[in-house]
Amino acid sequence: MTTFHLSKELKKQAVDDIKKYFLDNREEEMGQLASELLLDFMIEKVGKVLYNQGIKDAHTFMSEKVEELYVLKKKQR
Repeated sequence: MTTFHLSKELKKQAVDDIKKYFLDNREEEMGQLASELLLDFMIEKVGKVLYNQGIKDAHTFMSEKVEELYVLKKKQR
């Protein structure tokens, strides 16, 4: 699997969200570097799990839709 990268805009938003979370929920100020390192860690450790679950969910969904196509098949004489 290739390395997962966020766009600059998405990474900035994620880092800002991490900083806000720590301030709101833990009453800790999280610096820029610490927030970026935490985000990188989470992407490395959790990103693959979430990606694989997304693939599994998409496979299940598509398999169900393909099965629905067979219901539409016309009977031949």
